[in-house]
Amino acid sequence: MCIGVPMRVIEVRGLQAWCDGRGERRRIDTSLVGPCSADEWLLVFLDAAREKLDATLAAEIDATLSLVERALASDAAMARANAHFELPSALGVDDLIRLTGGAQVAHGGHRPSEEST
Repeated sequence: MCIGVPMRVIEVRGLQAWCDGRGERRRIDTSLVGPCSADEWLLVFLDAAREKLDATLAAEIDATLSLVERALASDAAMARANAHFELPSALGVDDLIRLTGGAQVAHGGHRPSEEST
């Protein structure tokens, strides 16, 4: 599984930036996301920025990573904490259809006819 970490840009040097996130400072390759500036947020995986983030989304990802970290450390109270977003398993059919952009039929599948309902 790949897990991106939100990191805040501290200093930019060409196609690299010094970034802080989750208690560490690292030099990050920014060639995939283009020019960056100080105080921007990046989603980082394997020391490369994969996406630019706004501060709100960066905070949500950071909070979720903290929940996962605590759950893995057997912190029972945190393992039951609210993740601050709806998991797909908690969504209704209409919500899932909206999330996926509308009803889609799998290759070789069929839609139920109105007569069969």
